[in-house]
Amino acid sequence: MLMRLFFLVLLGMFMQSAVAKDLPDFTELVEKQGAAVVNVSTTQIISAPQMYRGMPNLPENDPFYEFFRRFAPQMPREQESQSLGSGFIISADGYILTNAHVVDRADKITVRLTDKREFKAKVIGTDKRTDVALLKIEASGLPKVTLGNPELLKVGEWVLAIGSPFGFDSSVTAGIVSAKGRSLPQENFVPFIQTDVAINPGNSGGPLFNMNGEVVGINSQIYSRSGGYMGLSFSIPIDVAMDVVNQLRSSGKVTRGRIGVTIQEVTRELADSFGLVKAAGALISGVEKAGPADKAGILASDVILKFNGKAIGSSADLPRIVAVTKPGEKVVVQLWRKGSTLDVSLVVGEIQDAAEKQLAQSNKAVDASSQSVSRLGLTVRVLNEEQKAELEVEGGLLVEEVKGAAARSELQRGDVILAIGNIVIRSVEQFNEVLKKVPQGRNIALLVRRNDGTVYVPIRLDEK
Repeated sequence: MLMRLFFLVLLGMFMQSAVAKDLPDFTELVEKQGAAVVNVSTTQIISAPQMYRGMPNLPENDPFYEFFRRFAPQMPREQESQSLGSGFIISADGYILTNAHVVDRADKITVRLTDKREFKAKVIGTDKRTDVALLKIEASGLPKVTLGNPELLKVGEWVLAIGSPFGFDSSVTAGIVSAKGRSLPQENFVPFIQTDVAINPGNSGGPLFNMNGEVVGINSQIYSRSGGYMGLSFSIPIDVAMDVVNQLRSSGKVTRGRIGVTIQEVTRELADSFGLVKAAGALISGVEKAGPADKAGILASDVILKFNGKAIGSSADLPRIVAVTKPGEKVVVQLWRKGSTLDVSLVVGEIQDAAEKQLAQSNKAVDASSQSVSRLGLTVRVLNEEQKAELEVEGGLLVEEVKGAAARSELQRGDVILAIGNIVIRSVEQFNEVLKKVPQGRNIALLVRRNDGTVYVPIRLDEK
């Protein structure tokens, strides 16, 4: 019995030792790289409105002026708002990376090193589209991080974050890479690294390390319903950030390419309707007039399969690849059009804030009577000339009622149907004729103008 117990104890010790060997040891990484991580604190001066200073905005001859002047509680005319974040040193002469939202609207920025030295920081430049900011402090001989290649990261790989969550300097948290190339709402230019590393307020702008002690990302966002960590953290790949840094240092601004199209994801239904073997690429739902794509002959209903030699796996890939292409560069775009591939040459334009033209959908009455599209269960009207001119379209049908097969789709009352695939629709009769040629049970793609944009809506025709 004693021998058996002794054997079990030895076995337990062996298994515990084996498990410990399998777990990563971050101590050496933290010792070598921790000194290059800094605390970033900001101060913003906020002017208090007159009504909150205790003295209402009264003229001096008002009978109540003297009363409020003597007895109303006086508050400071200016107040300070402070916030905390993190950052890391990328060069020994004092260049520091952090998030743009950490230093946004800051009147004073203070950087504190791990040895407690504090420096006033200057903003070299920021880029809100990627949430990257470059700071500079007047110092030399500083410890700096080693930059890695996020392309080599693998899902499931261990990663580590160092930062100042809630002001607790040099806090270390670890986890694994949950996914790569994540797209987030309103963030078209960053293929985020998703991790389960604990990131909290104050961690923003801090580094994400791989097990080689190399920075592979900047911790930027979390998904949370409570305001705190919930297991979903997102980091900006360091190569994306460094491209921004290089432009900020050389020119003080960031330029990005554009081609003047609106796109959407190619679903399985849309792939079927356009004759694609697999659901991949970026489906063009709109082309800006006189834009780079329009000049190159690219059409709505084309699917971009490759851009400048790079495959487009999903629609989210295209904005990122186009954005990092230098404006003015001539590239080759591979398209899927009418069942076959086609290569076109295109000169990339430049993104400018508020440059995109917004088109408003007309809600005015039309002269034509309502007509039905029996196979889809729609009631539609033909656009009049005034509406077509306002929307800058060649034809179109205004959807007034949605029933039948269309009711099971995303089609809505008020949509304007512009085309089936790449066939422009100019009348209800033409629409019905095109539908007659589509086999039962097949998917069709309707190009729809909705509000200020266009989108393809797939509809499966009834078997019966």
